[in-house]
This record gives sequence, C-alpha cells and structure tokens, in this order.
Amino acid sequence: MAQGVLPFKYESEKKASGLTALAGLPAYLDLAKVIGLSKSIQKHLKVRGGSQGWTDSQMVLSLILLNLAGGDCVEDIRKIEADDGFCEVLKKAELHGLQRKVRRALLRRWRKEKTRTVPSPTAIFRYLAQFHNEGQEKFREPGKAFIPAANTHLKGLACINEELASFTHFQASEETMATLDMDATLIASGKESALYCYQGYKAYQPLNTWWAEQGIVLHTEFRDGNVPAGFEQLRVLKQALECLPEGIKSVRLRSDTAGYQHDLLKYCATGESSRFGVIEFAIGSDVTSEFKKAVAEVEESQWRPLYKVVNGKARATGVEWAEVCFVPNAIGHSKKGPEYRYLAKREGLVEQRNFPEMEAQISLPFPTMNVKGKRYKVFGIVTNMDWEGEKLIHWLHERCGKSEEAHAVMKDDLAGGSLPSDDFGENAAWWWIMILAFNLNAMMKRLALGKSWVSRRMKAVRFSFINIAGRVINRSRSYIIRLTKNHPSLDLLIEARRAIMQLRPLPSG
Repeated sequence: MAQGVLPFKYESEKKASGLTALAGLPAYLDLAKVIGLSKSIQKHLKVRGGSQGWTDSQMVLSLILLNLAGGDCVEDIRKIEADDGFCEVLKKAELHGLQRKVRRALLRRWRKEKTRTVPSPTAIFRYLAQFHNEGQEKFREPGKAFIPAANTHLKGLACINEELASFTHFQASEETMATLDMDATLIASGKESALYCYQGYKAYQPLNTWWAEQGIVLHTEFRDGNVPAGFEQLRVLKQALECLPEGIKSVRLRSDTAGYQHDLLKYCATGESSRFGVIEFAIGSDVTSEFKKAVAEVEESQWRPLYKVVNGKARATGVEWAEVCFVPNAIGHSKKGPEYRYLAKREGLVEQRNFPEMEAQISLPFPTMNVKGKRYKVFGIVTNMDWEGEKLIHWLHERCGKSEEAHAVMKDDLAGGSLPSDDFGENAAWWWIMILAFNLNAMMKRLALGKSWVSRRMKAVRFSFINIAGRVINRSRSYIIRLTKNHPSLDLLIEARRAIMQLRPLPSG
C-alpha cells in the first residue's frame, strides 16, 4: 500500500507480539479477585450451569471489562480479543490460584481446543437472551405503566451488586448511616419495541438508587420509557433498603418531585421500616395551585436569601427561601396522619420587556407564580427533618449534581446508553452489567487510587490508568507488563495494586 502524504505507513505484526493497549486494565482483575467477584457471579448466576462452554463468570467479567475499556456495543468485544497482550494476562488471571481439579474442569468445558480468550459476539447475544422474560411481553404496551417481572437470572445480577456494596462498606465499616438518592434517567433508543417517554421520543427509563457516602449505585430497576419515574417508587425503595449491609443502622432519603408520593412519605415518616425505623428525607414537592396559594401568603419579611460558598466566601445566589404553612389535600382529612415540613424557594425572573406579545407563547420547564406584580420561579421541598432551612436545601442540592454526573457516566462513558437488543430482558441485563462495571470503577478510584481520583470521570481514568501501551512478557512462569521507559503511570499502577492487596476480604459466610 502507498505510504501516503505523511512519512509513515501501517503494517500488521507477523506473529503474536505481547503488545497491549490496555496495560492498566489487569489492575481491575486484581480488584475483582480481592472482592471475590467471580465467586459471587458463579454463586448467584446459573445461566451457564452446564459443563460446556463459557462460564457465567467469564461472560459477565468480559462485559465488565468491555465497559471499562471503552466499548459501547457487543461487537466491540472483538477489540478486546485482538489485544494480544491483555488476552495473555486474562488467561493467566482466570487460572491463577485455582486448585488443579478446578483448572482441569475449566479446560474440559471445551470439546475442541479453546481458541478465544473472551466470548464471541454471537455467544454474548445468546447469553443475554437468557435474561429475557418472554411471558411478560404481552403486558408491555403504549400508554400503560408496567414493569416486567425479572427472571431468576436478572435477580442474580442484583445479588452480585449487593455483595459489591457490602465489600465497599466493609472497608469503612465505622459508617452506620447511608444517604440514598433516588433518580431516573432517560436512555433514548431507536429499538422497535421501545416505548415513548414523556418527552416525546422512544426511550427506556431506569430508576437508580445512589449510595452517596460510598459513591456507588446500590440498586437499579430497568424500565420502559413510558413508566413514570415515581411509579411504584416505594417498592423500589424497600428493595434498595434490603441491599444495604448489616452495619448500616439509619437511612436518609433524597429525591426530586418524582418521589413526592404520599405512601412513600408516610412509610419514611412513621417508621414503617422494621429495620431502620423513621427514615429522614428531603424530597421535591409538587407546586400545585394550593401550594402556590400558601407560598403567596408568606410575608416578605419571612423570605431569606440563599447563599453558596465560593472560595471560602458566602455569596448570594439570587434565590430566596422560606418556611411554608401547607397541608396537602391528600392528607388533610386525617387527624392521625403524619405532619411534614414544607419549604419553598423562589427566584425572580427577568422580564422580557422588548417582546411582551411573546409571553403567552413561552412554555417554561419549571413552575412559576406572580407575587405583587413580580414573576418568580418556584420550587417546593417536603421534609421530616429539623435542620436549618438553608442547610437542608444545600444538602438536597448535593443530590442533583452527583446524580446527573453518574447518569452521564453510565450512558456516555460506559455502555449504558447503547442498548443491544429489542428484547427488554436483554437490555435490562446489559444495563445491570454496566452498573457492575460502574461500581467496580468507583471502588478502584476510592479504595485504590485515592481521594483525588474519586471525582474524576472515565476519560481521565482511561487516559492515565487503563489505556496505556505495554508489552506482556512471560518469564519463569510469571507475567510482567512492561511500560515504556519513565512512563508517568507506572508508579500509579504499582501503588494502586499495593492498595488493592491491602484491602480486607469480606468474612466468609
């Protein structure tokens, strides 16, 4: 082939060279080993329960590695297979530490000589198909909120994630309180079976429960796009609470207005949870006409400015807050019902004086109201907490940034935004496996890389830690991953592996 306009050309190696473009990815195999991820997969998943072919652990771990490496579709597994150096390490890691009997059993799963290191795209599609519950399809239809029942395999993925959460908490077992943020996210999809969401396009809408202190997703429920975010949210909260490790003694809950469900509020406020009792919460409330009326009755002297700290100094935000005397009609008829505390935020809107004729045509994505001739953007908050109002509002706002950032990572940085199938169950399994990859990466940053890495996105992690060129050398029955001379990531990799080796394993049983 002609050299082209630049002074170089491309050629393929004549034989296996041991080169890898993923020199940092084996560190995740270290972490998975210490966590006991493969054992957890084999314990909770029985999709590949027979004695032939790929195991459940090999299947799920391959898809987790695909997410971490940057793949966003099943076909991208070919790029993992083409990485000669990484595949050599993966083969070694799969057998390392196993008894001879177990190693031989793994090799006997193949009638012919095994030629691949990771499953083929065809094998992966066949595997994902086992998570689909065909009997539930007749209940999925436009205009009807319905959540297909998860089959045994899909429930197994949730159990694996629960054990990841237990391991994370065990490393900081002194923490006894968990803050849970519940939030849904839309995944646009062109799949024929996808249903239209409230924004007018085909989508799916998983409801996620974020554990703020640990920076992981505690629970998720994959849903169709036409299912409202608040639909059966109390049931999902109860499932998430069951996923919390035994060391957690108390829970706080944050949610947007989707969580403004009176059965959910009552459950938290009256201590119906047999394990946690009263659950403190701060949730966005619906700005109804009755709520606006109560806000309008607040004296001007009662409104207080909301500040934010910038470079150590408090600065006004232009937003005001006040306590609101409000009892919603839904609970006003009951004298024995729980009492909640309501707060309101308001922010003055800039008048469009040059185009007064357009005012009636403008549709704003937030509630507004007029007070004494001035127009305000208004938000409501309901809580059972006695915190000072400004502190409570800032605490609730912490949910927004982290939740939106996590959703962006799931859909853009990992493979959650590219669903593989028209079948609901296959997409649900793909989403759950992405969550496992998300949490494994969060654990890597928090437990191995250090605090300075916790807030870094996958772009930074891949550039400085995962997507590093190296050469895999087999010497004296051991493998060495050699980076280029004076590579700045070498010390980072060594320190991360040292931190991983110092992690405390979960007690057996």
